[in-house]
Amino acid sequence: MRQRNYLTPTLRDTPADAEIKSHQLMLRAGLIRQTASGIYSYLPLGKKVLRKVEEVIRSEMDAAGGQEVLMPAVQPAELWEESGRLGNYGPELMRLKDRHERDFVLGATHEEVITTLVRDDVKSYKKLPMNLYQIQTKYRDERRPRFGVLRSREFIMKDAYSFDTSKEGLDKSYQDMYDAYQKIFTRFDLDFRAVEADSGAIGGTDTHEFMVLSEIGEDTIAYSDQSNFAANIEIAPVRVEYTKSDEEALELELVETPNTKTIIELTSFLGVKASETIKSLLYIVNDEPVLVLVRGDHEVNEIKVSNVLGKAIVELATPEQTAKILGCETGFVGPINIPSSVTVIADQAVEFVTNGVCGANEKDKHYKNVNPNRDFAVSQYADLRLIQEGDPSPDGKGTIQFAMGIEVGHVFKLGTKYSEALGATFLDENGKTQTMVMGCYGIGVSRSVAAIVEQHHDENGIIWPTSVAPFDLHLVTINVKDEDQSKLGEELYETLKKERFDVLFDDRPERAGVKFKDSDLLGLPIRVAVGKKASDGIVEVKVRKTGEMIEVHVTELVETVKNLLSK
Repeated sequence: MRQRNYLTPTLRDTPADAEIKSHQLMLRAGLIRQTASGIYSYLPLGKKVLRKVEEVIRSEMDAAGGQEVLMPAVQPAELWEESGRLGNYGPELMRLKDRHERDFVLGATHEEVITTLVRDDVKSYKKLPMNLYQIQTKYRDERRPRFGVLRSREFIMKDAYSFDTSKEGLDKSYQDMYDAYQKIFTRFDLDFRAVEADSGAIGGTDTHEFMVLSEIGEDTIAYSDQSNFAANIEIAPVRVEYTKSDEEALELELVETPNTKTIIELTSFLGVKASETIKSLLYIVNDEPVLVLVRGDHEVNEIKVSNVLGKAIVELATPEQTAKILGCETGFVGPINIPSSVTVIADQAVEFVTNGVCGANEKDKHYKNVNPNRDFAVSQYADLRLIQEGDPSPDGKGTIQFAMGIEVGHVFKLGTKYSEALGATFLDENGKTQTMVMGCYGIGVSRSVAAIVEQHHDENGIIWPTSVAPFDLHLVTINVKDEDQSKLGEELYETLKKERFDVLFDDRPERAGVKFKDSDLLGLPIRVAVGKKASDGIVEVKVRKTGEMIEVHVTELVETVKNLLSK
Protein backbone atom coordinates (compact mmCIF):
# COMPACT_ATOMS: atom_id res chain seq x y z
CA MET A 1 0.00 0.00 0.00
CA ARG A 2 1.34 3.40 -1.02
CA GLN A 3 1.33 5.78 1.93
CA ARG A 4 0.95 8.80 -0.36
CA ASN A 5 -2.71 7.83 -0.89
CA TYR A 6 -3.30 5.96 2.37
CA LEU A 7 -5.55 7.47 5.04
CA THR A 8 -3.05 7.66 7.91
CA PRO A 9 -3.62 11.08 9.51
CA THR A 10 -0.85 11.03 12.13
CA LEU A 11 -0.81 13.65 14.89
CA ARG A 12 2.27 15.30 16.35
CA ASP A 13 0.56 16.39 19.58
CA THR A 14 -1.28 14.24 22.09
CA PRO A 15 -5.06 14.96 22.17
CA ALA A 16 -6.00 16.63 25.45
CA ASP A 17 -8.87 14.25 26.23
CA ALA A 18 -6.81 11.07 25.76
CA GLU A 19 -5.91 9.87 29.28
CA ILE A 20 -4.00 6.65 28.60
CA LYS A 21 -1.26 5.58 26.22
CA SER A 22 -3.35 3.27 24.04
CA HIS A 23 -5.95 6.00 23.45
CA GLN A 24 -3.26 8.58 22.75
CA LEU A 25 -1.29 6.39 20.36
CA MET A 26 -4.30 4.98 18.51
CA LEU A 27 -5.40 8.56 17.83
CA ARG A 28 -1.90 9.84 16.99
CA ALA A 29 -1.11 6.89 14.70
CA GLY A 30 -4.38 7.39 12.81
CA LEU A 31 -6.02 4.10 13.81
CA ILE A 32 -9.24 5.63 15.14
CA ARG A 33 -11.25 8.85 15.25
CA GLN A 34 -14.05 9.64 17.69
CA THR A 35 -17.51 10.01 16.15
CA ALA A 36 -19.37 10.55 19.44
CA SER A 37 -18.65 9.88 23.11
CA GLY A 38 -17.64 6.24 23.36
CA ILE A 39 -18.17 5.66 19.61
CA TYR A 40 -15.23 5.41 17.20
CA SER A 41 -14.54 5.04 13.51
CA TYR A 42 -11.66 2.73 12.56
CA LEU A 43 -9.44 4.13 9.81
CA PRO A 44 -7.62 1.78 7.38
CA LEU A 45 -4.65 1.07 9.68
CA GLY A 46 -6.93 0.38 12.65
CA LYS A 47 -9.17 -1.84 10.57
CA LYS A 48 -6.17 -3.89 9.42
CA VAL A 49 -5.13 -4.47 13.04
CA LEU A 50 -8.67 -5.53 13.91
CA ARG A 51 -8.63 -7.99 11.03
CA LYS A 52 -5.29 -9.45 12.18
CA VAL A 53 -6.65 -9.87 15.72
CA GLU A 54 -9.78 -11.51 14.34
CA GLU A 55 -7.69 -13.89 12.21
CA VAL A 56 -5.83 -15.12 15.29
CA ILE A 57 -9.10 -15.60 17.16
CA ARG A 58 -10.75 -17.42 14.24
CA SER A 59 -7.84 -19.79 13.77
CA GLU A 60 -7.84 -20.89 17.42
CA MET A 61 -11.64 -21.02 17.65
CA ASP A 62 -11.82 -23.17 14.51
CA ALA A 63 -9.05 -25.42 15.81
CA ALA A 64 -11.06 -25.92 19.01
CA GLY A 65 -14.13 -26.99 17.02
CA GLY A 66 -15.99 -23.68 16.84
CA GLN A 67 -18.37 -22.89 13.99
CA GLU A 68 -18.71 -19.25 12.95
CA VAL A 69 -22.16 -17.70 12.60
CA LEU A 70 -23.45 -14.12 12.47
CA MET A 71 -26.47 -13.05 14.50
CA PRO A 72 -28.45 -9.80 14.35
CA ALA A 73 -27.48 -6.83 16.48
CA VAL A 74 -31.16 -5.84 16.79
CA GLN A 75 -32.98 -8.35 19.00
CA PRO A 76 -36.69 -8.64 19.91
CA ALA A 77 -37.23 -7.56 23.51
CA GLU A 78 -39.58 -10.48 24.11
CA LEU A 79 -36.61 -12.86 23.91
CA TRP A 80 -35.06 -11.04 26.85
CA GLU A 81 -38.39 -11.12 28.66
CA GLU A 82 -38.55 -14.86 28.11
CA SER A 83 -35.10 -15.34 29.65
CA GLY A 84 -35.92 -12.98 32.52
CA ARG A 85 -33.09 -10.52 31.78
CA LEU A 86 -34.97 -7.57 30.29
CA GLY A 87 -35.82 -6.01 33.63
CA ASN A 88 -32.61 -6.69 35.53
CA TYR A 89 -29.84 -6.17 32.96
CA GLY A 90 -29.71 -2.48 33.82
CA PRO A 91 -29.48 0.85 31.99
CA GLU A 92 -26.48 -0.34 29.94
CA LEU A 93 -28.90 -2.23 27.70
CA MET A 94 -29.84 -0.01 24.75
CA ARG A 95 -33.55 -0.23 23.93
CA LEU A 96 -35.57 0.99 20.95
CA LYS A 97 -38.95 0.69 19.23
CA ASP A 98 -39.70 0.14 15.57
CA ARG A 99 -42.38 2.05 13.62
CA HIS A 100 -45.00 -0.41 14.90
CA GLU A 101 -44.07 0.34 18.53
CA ARG A 102 -42.58 -3.11 18.99
CA ASP A 103 -39.76 -3.27 21.55
CA PHE A 104 -36.22 -4.23 20.56
CA VAL A 105 -32.77 -4.12 22.18
CA LEU A 106 -29.34 -3.55 20.68
CA GLY A 107 -27.32 -6.66 21.40
CA ALA A 108 -24.97 -6.35 24.36
CA THR A 109 -24.70 -10.12 24.29
CA HIS A 110 -26.47 -12.96 22.43
CA GLU A 111 -27.42 -15.76 24.83
CA GLU A 112 -31.11 -15.44 24.00
CA VAL A 113 -30.69 -15.40 20.22
CA ILE A 114 -28.24 -18.30 20.04
CA THR A 115 -30.30 -20.44 22.43
CA THR A 116 -33.45 -20.04 20.35
CA LEU A 117 -31.50 -20.78 17.16
CA VAL A 118 -30.17 -24.06 18.56
CA ARG A 119 -33.50 -24.86 20.23
CA ASP A 120 -35.31 -24.67 16.91
CA ASP A 121 -32.81 -26.64 14.81
CA VAL A 122 -31.05 -29.14 17.08
CA LYS A 123 -33.29 -31.94 18.37
CA SER A 124 -31.03 -34.95 18.97
CA TYR A 125 -28.06 -35.76 21.19
CA LYS A 126 -26.28 -36.91 18.02
CA LYS A 127 -25.72 -33.25 17.04
CA LEU A 128 -24.12 -32.38 20.38
CA PRO A 129 -21.71 -31.09 21.56
CA MET A 130 -21.76 -27.91 19.47
CA ASN A 131 -19.87 -24.62 19.75
CA LEU A 132 -21.05 -21.60 17.75
CA TYR A 133 -19.27 -18.25 17.68
CA GLN A 134 -19.45 -14.87 15.99
CA ILE A 135 -17.39 -11.69 15.72
CA GLN A 136 -19.74 -8.75 15.79
CA THR A 137 -20.37 -5.22 17.03
CA LYS A 138 -21.95 -4.99 20.49
CA TYR A 139 -23.65 -2.08 22.24
CA ARG A 140 -23.69 -1.00 25.88
CA ASP A 141 -24.77 2.41 27.10
CA GLU A 142 -21.80 3.05 29.37
CA ARG A 143 -22.47 5.70 32.00
CA ARG A 144 -18.98 7.09 31.53
CA PRO A 145 -17.20 6.04 28.35
CA ARG A 146 -13.45 6.49 28.81
CA PHE A 147 -10.00 5.26 27.84
CA GLY A 148 -10.80 5.22 24.12
CA VAL A 149 -11.93 1.79 22.90
CA LEU A 150 -11.23 0.17 26.28
CA ARG A 151 -14.57 1.37 27.64
CA SER A 152 -16.82 2.42 24.78
CA ARG A 153 -20.50 2.25 23.95
CA GLU A 154 -19.97 0.41 20.67
CA PHE A 155 -17.31 -2.28 20.46
CA ILE A 156 -16.31 -5.41 18.58
CA MET A 157 -16.53 -8.72 20.38
CA LYS A 158 -16.10 -12.42 19.75
CA ASP A 159 -18.79 -14.36 21.58
CA ALA A 160 -19.11 -18.14 21.55
CA TYR A 161 -21.71 -20.50 23.01
CA SER A 162 -21.34 -24.21 23.68
CA PHE A 163 -24.18 -26.73 23.93
CA ASP A 164 -23.66 -30.09 25.62
CA THR A 165 -25.70 -33.04 26.81
CA SER A 166 -24.26 -33.10 30.34
CA LYS A 167 -22.31 -31.22 32.97
CA GLU A 168 -19.28 -33.38 32.16
CA GLY A 169 -19.59 -32.35 28.53
CA LEU A 170 -19.73 -28.68 29.57
CA ASP A 171 -16.60 -29.15 31.67
CA LYS A 172 -14.74 -30.34 28.57
CA SER A 173 -16.10 -27.53 26.35
CA TYR A 174 -15.15 -25.00 29.02
CA GLN A 175 -11.61 -26.39 29.26
CA ASP A 176 -11.28 -26.37 25.46
CA MET A 177 -12.22 -22.69 25.36
CA TYR A 178 -9.99 -21.90 28.33
CA ASP A 179 -7.07 -23.51 26.51
CA ALA A 180 -7.93 -21.72 23.24
CA TYR A 181 -7.96 -18.39 25.05
CA GLN A 182 -4.56 -19.11 26.54
CA LYS A 183 -3.24 -19.67 23.00
CA ILE A 184 -4.95 -16.56 21.59
CA PHE A 185 -3.60 -14.13 24.17
CA THR A 186 -0.17 -15.74 24.01
CA ARG A 187 -0.15 -15.17 20.24
CA PHE A 188 -1.03 -11.54 20.93
CA ASP A 189 2.22 -11.41 22.96
CA LEU A 190 0.32 -10.22 26.03
CA ASP A 191 1.32 -10.56 29.68
CA PHE A 192 -1.96 -11.86 31.08
CA ARG A 193 -3.51 -13.95 33.86
CA ALA A 194 -6.63 -16.13 33.92
CA VAL A 195 -8.43 -15.24 37.15
CA GLU A 196 -11.55 -16.48 38.93
CA ALA A 197 -14.37 -14.00 38.46
CA ASP A 198 -18.03 -13.13 39.03
CA SER A 199 -20.56 -13.98 36.33
CA GLY A 200 -22.49 -10.69 36.70
CA ALA A 201 -25.50 -10.14 34.45
CA ILE A 202 -24.58 -13.13 32.25
CA GLY A 203 -25.28 -15.59 35.06
CA GLY A 204 -23.95 -19.09 35.53
CA THR A 205 -21.48 -20.73 37.90
CA ASP A 206 -17.77 -21.25 37.22
CA THR A 207 -16.17 -18.35 35.38
CA HIS A 208 -12.72 -16.95 34.61
CA GLU A 209 -11.59 -13.57 33.34
CA PHE A 210 -8.48 -13.18 31.20
CA MET A 211 -6.71 -10.09 32.49
CA VAL A 212 -3.91 -8.20 30.78
CA LEU A 213 -1.62 -6.78 33.45
CA SER A 214 -1.56 -3.00 33.24
CA GLU A 215 -1.33 -0.17 35.73
CA ILE A 216 -4.28 1.55 34.01
CA GLY A 217 -6.50 -1.52 34.40
CA GLU A 218 -9.89 -0.94 35.98
CA ASP A 219 -9.94 -4.33 37.69
CA THR A 220 -7.82 -5.44 40.63
CA ILE A 221 -6.36 -8.93 40.55
CA ALA A 222 -5.67 -10.68 43.84
CA TYR A 223 -2.95 -13.30 43.41
CA SER A 224 -0.81 -15.47 45.64
CA ASP A 225 2.90 -14.77 45.90
CA GLN A 226 3.56 -18.51 46.23
CA SER A 227 1.02 -20.30 44.01
CA ASN A 228 -1.06 -20.04 40.84
CA PHE A 229 -4.10 -18.67 42.66
CA ALA A 230 -5.52 -15.55 40.98
CA ALA A 231 -8.98 -14.01 41.22
CA ASN A 232 -10.75 -10.75 40.59
CA ILE A 233 -10.84 -8.83 43.85
CA GLU A 234 -14.63 -8.73 43.50
CA ILE A 235 -14.97 -12.45 44.20
CA ALA A 236 -11.71 -13.53 45.85
CA PRO A 237 -12.75 -15.43 49.00
CA VAL A 238 -11.34 -14.44 52.37
CA ARG A 239 -9.90 -17.34 54.37
CA VAL A 240 -8.77 -15.73 57.62
CA GLU A 241 -8.84 -17.49 60.99
CA TYR A 242 -10.20 -14.81 63.33
CA THR A 243 -9.81 -15.12 67.10
CA LYS A 244 -11.90 -13.65 69.89
CA SER A 245 -10.20 -11.39 72.42
CA ASP A 246 -10.25 -12.68 75.99
CA GLU A 247 -10.86 -9.20 77.43
CA GLU A 248 -13.99 -8.69 79.50
CA ALA A 249 -17.06 -7.30 77.74
CA LEU A 250 -17.66 -3.79 79.09
CA GLU A 251 -20.92 -1.91 79.53
CA LEU A 252 -22.32 -0.25 76.41
CA GLU A 253 -21.66 3.50 76.39
CA LEU A 254 -23.10 6.30 74.23
CA VAL A 255 -20.50 8.99 73.49
CA GLU A 256 -20.45 12.34 71.71
CA THR A 257 -18.45 12.26 68.47
CA PRO A 258 -18.95 15.63 66.73
CA ASN A 259 -18.12 15.74 63.00
CA THR A 260 -16.74 12.19 62.89
CA LYS A 261 -18.44 10.66 59.86
CA THR A 262 -15.53 8.57 58.58
CA ILE A 263 -13.55 5.73 60.13
CA ILE A 264 -10.37 7.84 59.95
CA GLU A 265 -12.03 10.71 61.82
CA LEU A 266 -13.55 8.32 64.37
CA THR A 267 -10.33 6.47 65.16
CA SER A 268 -8.46 9.73 65.55
CA PHE A 269 -11.12 11.23 67.82
CA LEU A 270 -11.53 8.20 70.10
CA GLY A 271 -7.97 6.91 69.89
CA VAL A 272 -8.97 3.43 68.75
CA LYS A 273 -7.85 1.18 65.91
CA ALA A 274 -9.93 0.83 62.76
CA SER A 275 -10.11 -2.91 63.43
CA GLU A 276 -11.91 -2.10 66.70
CA THR A 277 -14.74 -0.31 64.91
CA ILE A 278 -17.77 -1.60 63.03
CA LYS A 279 -18.65 0.03 59.74
CA SER A 280 -22.39 -0.04 58.94
CA LEU A 281 -23.75 0.58 55.46
CA LEU A 282 -27.43 0.63 54.55
CA TYR A 283 -28.36 -0.97 51.22
CA ILE A 284 -31.62 -1.34 49.38
CA VAL A 285 -31.87 -4.94 48.20
CA ASN A 286 -34.85 -5.75 45.99
CA ASP A 287 -36.64 -2.74 47.54
CA GLU A 288 -35.95 -3.93 51.11
CA PRO A 289 -33.47 -2.33 53.57
CA VAL A 290 -30.44 -4.40 54.52
CA LEU A 291 -27.74 -3.21 56.92
CA VAL A 292 -24.31 -4.66 56.05
CA LEU A 293 -21.61 -4.68 58.73
CA VAL A 294 -17.86 -4.98 58.26
CA ARG A 295 -14.91 -4.15 60.45
CA GLY A 296 -13.71 -0.57 60.11
CA ASP A 297 -10.45 -1.64 58.44
CA HIS A 298 -12.34 -3.64 55.80
CA GLU A 299 -14.47 -2.71 52.77
CA VAL A 300 -17.87 -4.13 51.83
CA ASN A 301 -17.83 -6.35 48.73
CA GLU A 302 -21.17 -5.71 47.05
CA ILE A 303 -20.76 -8.70 44.73
CA LYS A 304 -20.50 -11.01 47.74
CA VAL A 305 -23.48 -9.29 49.37
CA SER A 306 -25.50 -9.89 46.20
CA ASN A 307 -24.44 -13.53 46.02
CA VAL A 308 -25.24 -14.18 49.69
CA LEU A 309 -28.70 -12.68 49.15
CA GLY A 310 -29.41 -14.79 46.06
CA LYS A 311 -27.99 -12.69 43.20
CA ALA A 312 -30.08 -9.75 44.37
CA ILE A 313 -29.84 -6.20 43.02
CA VAL A 314 -27.84 -4.33 45.67
CA GLU A 315 -27.82 -0.52 45.78
CA LEU A 316 -26.35 1.73 48.47
CA ALA A 317 -29.13 3.70 50.16
CA THR A 318 -29.27 7.42 49.43
CA PRO A 319 -28.94 9.94 52.29
CA GLU A 320 -32.68 10.54 51.96
CA GLN A 321 -33.47 6.82 52.24
CA THR A 322 -31.10 6.49 55.21
CA ALA A 323 -32.80 9.36 57.02
CA LYS A 324 -36.26 7.90 56.37
CA ILE A 325 -35.41 4.33 57.43
CA LEU A 326 -32.94 4.90 60.29
CA GLY A 327 -33.64 8.52 61.18
CA CYS A 328 -30.04 9.64 60.93
CA GLU A 329 -27.31 10.90 58.63
CA THR A 330 -24.90 8.62 56.82
CA GLY A 331 -21.71 8.43 58.87
CA PHE A 332 -23.52 7.69 62.13
CA VAL A 333 -25.37 4.54 61.07
CA GLY A 334 -25.19 1.53 63.38
CA PRO A 335 -26.95 -1.78 64.12
CA ILE A 336 -28.25 -1.04 67.62
CA ASN A 337 -31.96 -0.34 68.16
CA ILE A 338 -32.86 -0.34 64.49
CA PRO A 339 -36.35 -0.97 63.05
CA SER A 340 -37.38 -4.62 62.76
CA SER A 341 -37.94 -4.09 59.03
CA VAL A 342 -34.16 -3.80 58.52
CA THR A 343 -32.28 -7.07 57.96
CA VAL A 344 -28.76 -7.15 59.40
CA ILE A 345 -25.99 -9.24 57.85
CA ALA A 346 -22.33 -9.06 58.83
CA ASP A 347 -18.93 -10.08 57.64
CA GLN A 348 -17.49 -13.00 59.59
CA ALA A 349 -14.80 -10.75 61.15
CA VAL A 350 -17.45 -8.64 62.91
CA GLU A 351 -18.47 -11.54 65.17
CA PHE A 352 -15.01 -11.45 66.75
CA VAL A 353 -15.05 -7.73 67.66
CA THR A 354 -14.88 -7.14 71.41
CA ASN A 355 -15.76 -3.77 72.97
CA GLY A 356 -15.90 -2.14 69.61
CA VAL A 357 -17.30 1.17 68.32
CA CYS A 358 -20.26 1.69 66.00
CA GLY A 359 -22.67 4.41 64.93
CA ALA A 360 -25.59 5.24 67.22
CA ASN A 361 -28.10 6.30 64.53
CA GLU A 362 -27.93 9.80 65.97
CA LYS A 363 -25.99 12.73 64.59
CA ASP A 364 -22.57 13.19 66.23
CA LYS A 365 -22.96 10.10 68.44
CA HIS A 366 -21.41 6.63 68.55
CA TYR A 367 -21.54 3.65 70.89
CA LYS A 368 -18.45 2.35 72.65
CA ASN A 369 -17.97 -1.15 74.11
CA VAL A 370 -20.14 -2.72 71.43
CA ASN A 371 -20.31 -6.51 71.43
CA PRO A 372 -22.09 -8.36 68.60
CA ASN A 373 -24.86 -10.77 69.58
CA ARG A 374 -25.14 -9.03 72.96
CA ASP A 375 -25.96 -5.51 71.80
CA PHE A 376 -27.48 -6.29 68.40
CA ALA A 377 -28.67 -9.30 66.43
CA VAL A 378 -27.26 -10.47 63.12
CA SER A 379 -29.35 -12.66 60.82
CA GLN A 380 -26.34 -14.06 58.97
CA TYR A 381 -22.55 -13.99 59.16
CA ALA A 382 -20.72 -14.56 55.88
CA ASP A 383 -17.67 -13.55 53.85
CA LEU A 384 -18.80 -10.06 52.80
CA ARG A 385 -15.59 -8.08 52.51
CA LEU A 386 -12.97 -7.38 49.87
CA ILE A 387 -9.80 -9.37 50.22
CA GLN A 388 -6.73 -7.28 51.15
CA GLU A 389 -3.02 -7.42 50.37
CA GLY A 390 -1.30 -9.47 53.04
CA ASP A 391 -4.31 -11.72 53.66
CA PRO A 392 -3.61 -15.46 53.44
CA SER A 393 -4.11 -16.85 49.95
CA PRO A 394 -7.43 -18.74 49.81
CA ASP A 395 -5.62 -21.87 48.60
CA GLY A 396 -3.46 -21.86 51.74
CA LYS A 397 -0.25 -21.08 49.86
CA GLY A 398 1.42 -17.72 50.43
CA THR A 399 -0.16 -14.32 50.89
CA ILE A 400 -2.23 -12.09 48.65
CA GLN A 401 -0.69 -9.41 46.42
CA PHE A 402 -2.53 -7.01 44.10
CA ALA A 403 -2.06 -6.13 40.42
CA MET A 404 -4.21 -4.09 38.05
CA GLY A 405 -5.66 -5.71 34.96
CA ILE A 406 -7.61 -5.01 31.76
CA GLU A 407 -10.27 -7.63 31.09
CA VAL A 408 -9.95 -8.91 27.52
CA GLY A 409 -11.74 -12.25 27.79
CA HIS A 410 -14.33 -14.00 29.93
CA VAL A 411 -15.53 -17.62 30.00
CA PHE A 412 -18.68 -18.82 31.80
CA LYS A 413 -20.36 -22.09 32.66
CA LEU A 414 -23.99 -21.14 32.12
CA GLY A 415 -25.44 -24.56 32.89
CA THR A 416 -29.17 -24.61 32.10
CA LYS A 417 -29.93 -20.97 32.98
CA TYR A 418 -30.94 -20.04 29.42
CA SER A 419 -31.80 -23.44 27.99
CA GLU A 420 -34.44 -23.98 30.70
CA ALA A 421 -35.90 -20.49 30.34
CA LEU A 422 -36.05 -20.73 26.55
CA GLY A 423 -36.90 -24.41 26.21
CA ALA A 424 -33.71 -25.65 24.51
CA THR A 425 -34.04 -29.43 24.81
CA PHE A 426 -32.91 -32.55 22.96
CA LEU A 427 -33.81 -36.23 22.85
CA ASP A 428 -31.20 -38.45 24.49
CA GLU A 429 -30.21 -41.96 23.37
CA ASN A 430 -33.26 -43.34 25.17
CA GLY A 431 -35.65 -40.95 23.45
CA LYS A 432 -36.16 -38.88 26.62
CA THR A 433 -36.27 -35.08 26.61
CA GLN A 434 -33.27 -33.44 28.31
CA THR A 435 -32.20 -29.83 28.75
CA MET A 436 -29.07 -28.63 26.97
CA VAL A 437 -26.14 -27.55 29.15
CA MET A 438 -24.51 -24.32 28.00
CA GLY A 439 -21.30 -22.34 28.21
CA CYS A 440 -20.51 -18.79 27.07
CA TYR A 441 -17.12 -17.40 26.00
CA GLY A 442 -16.28 -13.78 25.08
CA ILE A 443 -13.24 -11.87 23.84
CA GLY A 444 -13.15 -8.10 23.45
CA VAL A 445 -11.65 -7.72 19.98
CA SER A 446 -11.33 -3.92 19.92
CA ARG A 447 -10.41 -3.98 23.62
CA SER A 448 -7.61 -6.47 22.85
CA VAL A 449 -6.15 -4.03 20.31
CA ALA A 450 -5.97 -1.32 22.98
CA ALA A 451 -4.50 -3.76 25.51
CA ILE A 452 -1.79 -4.75 23.03
CA VAL A 453 -0.86 -1.08 22.54
CA GLU A 454 -0.81 -0.54 26.33
CA GLN A 455 1.82 -3.27 26.71
CA HIS A 456 3.70 -2.67 23.45
CA HIS A 457 4.88 0.91 23.03
CA ASP A 458 7.72 3.26 23.87
CA GLU A 459 8.14 7.03 23.95
CA ASN A 460 8.16 7.14 20.14
CA GLY A 461 5.03 5.15 19.39
CA ILE A 462 3.47 1.72 19.03
CA ILE A 463 5.54 -1.49 18.74
CA TRP A 464 3.26 -4.05 17.11
CA PRO A 465 3.83 -7.76 17.76
CA THR A 466 4.36 -9.49 14.42
CA SER A 467 1.18 -11.56 14.82
CA VAL A 468 -1.13 -8.52 14.74
CA ALA A 469 0.92 -5.84 12.94
CA PRO A 470 -1.15 -4.12 10.23
CA PHE A 471 1.76 -4.48 7.77
CA ASP A 472 4.85 -6.69 7.87
CA LEU A 473 7.22 -3.85 7.13
CA HIS A 474 7.53 -0.16 6.38
CA LEU A 475 9.45 0.64 3.19
CA VAL A 476 10.61 4.27 3.27
CA THR A 477 12.14 6.18 0.37
CA ILE A 478 13.88 8.98 2.23
CA ASN A 479 14.10 11.43 -0.70
CA VAL A 480 11.63 10.71 -3.50
CA LYS A 481 13.20 13.49 -5.59
CA ASP A 482 16.48 11.56 -5.74
CA GLU A 483 16.35 9.41 -8.88
CA ASP A 484 18.39 6.50 -7.47
CA GLN A 485 16.38 6.37 -4.26
CA SER A 486 13.05 6.67 -6.02
CA LYS A 487 13.91 3.95 -8.55
CA LEU A 488 15.22 1.50 -5.96
CA GLY A 489 12.26 2.15 -3.67
CA GLU A 490 9.84 1.30 -6.48
CA GLU A 491 11.77 -1.85 -7.39
CA LEU A 492 11.88 -3.06 -3.78
CA TYR A 493 8.17 -2.38 -3.34
CA GLU A 494 7.34 -4.69 -6.25
CA THR A 495 9.87 -7.32 -5.15
CA LEU A 496 8.64 -7.45 -1.56
CA LYS A 497 5.01 -7.69 -2.67
CA LYS A 498 5.86 -10.60 -4.98
CA GLU A 499 7.48 -12.32 -1.98
CA ARG A 500 4.07 -12.04 -0.26
CA PHE A 501 5.09 -9.42 2.28
CA ASP A 502 2.42 -6.93 3.30
CA VAL A 503 4.20 -3.60 2.71
CA LEU A 504 3.39 -0.01 3.61
CA PHE A 505 5.44 2.05 1.14
CA ASP A 506 6.20 5.61 2.25
CA ASP A 507 6.52 7.38 -1.10
CA ARG A 508 5.41 10.76 0.27
CA PRO A 509 7.33 13.93 -0.62
CA GLU A 510 8.06 14.60 3.08
CA ARG A 511 11.25 15.36 4.98
CA ALA A 512 13.26 12.42 6.34
CA GLY A 513 12.57 13.44 9.94
CA VAL A 514 8.81 13.40 9.39
CA LYS A 515 8.96 9.98 7.74
CA PHE A 516 11.07 8.43 10.49
CA LYS A 517 8.88 9.88 13.27
CA ASP A 518 5.77 8.56 11.54
CA SER A 519 7.41 5.18 11.06
CA ASP A 520 8.22 4.87 14.77
CA LEU A 521 4.72 6.07 15.66
CA LEU A 522 3.02 3.48 13.42
CA GLY A 523 5.25 0.79 14.90
CA LEU A 524 5.53 -1.80 12.10
CA PRO A 525 7.97 -4.62 12.99
CA ILE A 526 10.57 -3.80 10.30
CA ARG A 527 11.58 -0.54 8.60
CA VAL A 528 13.54 -0.61 5.36
CA ALA A 529 14.95 2.83 4.53
CA VAL A 530 16.17 3.58 1.01
CA GLY A 531 18.65 6.44 1.35
CA LYS A 532 22.00 7.80 0.20
CA LYS A 533 23.51 4.38 -0.55
CA ALA A 534 20.73 3.47 -3.00
CA SER A 535 23.13 3.76 -5.94
CA ASP A 536 25.23 1.00 -4.31
CA GLY A 537 22.18 -1.19 -3.67
CA ILE A 538 22.47 -0.73 0.11
CA VAL A 539 19.45 -0.12 2.38
CA GLU A 540 19.11 0.33 6.11
CA VAL A 541 16.94 -2.17 8.04
CA LYS A 542 15.64 -1.27 11.49
CA VAL A 543 13.92 -3.62 13.96
CA ARG A 544 11.26 -1.54 15.70
CA LYS A 545 11.17 -3.60 18.90
CA THR A 546 14.90 -3.54 19.65
CA GLY A 547 16.03 -0.49 17.70
CA GLU A 548 18.71 -2.62 16.01
CA MET A 549 19.80 -1.19 12.62
CA ILE A 550 21.80 -2.98 9.97
CA GLU A 551 22.86 -2.18 6.41
CA VAL A 552 21.81 -4.84 3.90
CA HIS A 553 22.43 -5.28 0.17
CA VAL A 554 19.19 -5.53 -1.79
CA THR A 555 20.12 -9.04 -2.93
CA GLU A 556 19.97 -10.19 0.70
CA LEU A 557 16.97 -8.09 1.79
CA VAL A 558 14.21 -10.68 1.34
CA GLU A 559 16.06 -13.33 3.33
CA THR A 560 16.99 -10.79 6.02
CA VAL A 561 13.38 -9.65 6.44
CA LYS A 562 12.13 -13.24 6.60
CA ASN A 563 14.62 -14.06 9.33
CA LEU A 564 13.79 -10.95 11.36
CA LEU A 565 10.04 -11.53 11.15
CA SER A 566 10.40 -15.14 12.25
CA LYS A 567 12.14 -14.25 15.52
